[in-house]
Amino acid sequence: MTGALAGIRVLDLSRVLAGPWCTQLLADLGAEVIKVERPGVGDDTRHWGPFWLDDAEGNRTMESSYYLAANRGKRSVTIDMSHPDGKALILELAKTADVVVENFKVGGLAAKGLGYDDLAAVNSRLVYASITGFGQTGPRAEEPGYDYLAQALSGLMSVTGPADGEPGAGPMRAGVAVADLSTGMYTTVAVLAALLRRGVTGEGQYIDVALLDTMTAMLANQATSFLVSGVTPARTGGWHPSLAPYQVFEGADAPFIIAVGNNGQFAELCRILGRPDLVTDPRFVENGDRSLHRQELADEINAATRTETAAHWLGLLPAAGVPAAKVNTVAETFDEPQLKHRGGRIDLERADGVVSPGVANPIKMSESPIEYQHAPPGLGEHTDEVLRDLLGLDDDVVAGLRERGAI
Repeated sequence: MTGALAGIRVLDLSRVLAGPWCTQLLADLGAEVIKVERPGVGDDTRHWGPFWLDDAEGNRTMESSYYLAANRGKRSVTIDMSHPDGKALILELAKTADVVVENFKVGGLAAKGLGYDDLAAVNSRLVYASITGFGQTGPRAEEPGYDYLAQALSGLMSVTGPADGEPGAGPMRAGVAVADLSTGMYTTVAVLAALLRRGVTGEGQYIDVALLDTMTAMLANQATSFLVSGVTPARTGGWHPSLAPYQVFEGADAPFIIAVGNNGQFAELCRILGRPDLVTDPRFVENGDRSLHRQELADEINAATRTETAAHWLGLLPAAGVPAAKVNTVAETFDEPQLKHRGGRIDLERADGVVSPGVANPIKMSESPIEYQHAPPGLGEHTDEVLRDLLGLDDDVVAGLRERGAI
């Protein structure tokens, strides 16, 4: 491997999404990732369907599409951490690792003798990242935390969905698990920073990342708007709270979006719509004016855009430097010429010959490009291989561990 993280070994004790998203990204960047799963059960998401990957005969495999989305590039090892021999195996693997990522409840691994202090005692260079719903401290620290809770408690749902008075108004969950995904990304950043620091000091450290903290940070301008003004942000549906025109508009046959970010783009939009008078209308001269009168502006623009098809406008606006796009379905996204050009879909062949489709890592690096080491592994696919190659256990010892229920 020639990836940027080649030579880094990650012991992945996480499951579901936030932790696996982090470790998949580390794998894409070249790290060796060993995913530890429960014997006979595995990561919870293996069973979260629909849908599942079919084998060559069309039979359903254990790998759900949810699991496949976050587990490429890893080797799967089944170990029962509650078994004394299983605990001993984790400690031995930790001695060989650079990074551990886990998302057990607060104190869950420490109770098994596998917390940060336990693993740091056998490997002081270890970077140990814990992901929880609410963090390691605070009044809710010991509660289980899920993406949906973080979206609700952070205020994200309060600013997502149709505005009050519109059909379907009310708080709305984002269409993907944005709290889990963003927490996985923040954890990746923290791990990389800790590895850089270790290169200077020679010492590892402990990382505490929480879904609620992360999702609140991801409110970005919405949170800062409240902190500056004291005004609680409201749901705005398809339009932007600080820019106009920046929303869905109606073509003669289909909706599409226009996203104007400055006065020059607005002037070009008005020219193409045949409404140059809007540029000098006192209600619309500056973005602040347009935001205050967004509904009047939207009415004027819709009156123009309804006269031609969405394709007509999308053939003119981007070419003139006015950001505009159709609203794709997921199926249409994978037919998008730009995404195809960028290699947005990948297909990875498993050991059994079945091809596992996936979405490409979006990072493009000139000297250490992304490399996909493995398709998402089958449950325990690499147990014997890892115990033999990393810990030097022979076949008889591995067989004994399996007989005793440790693996």
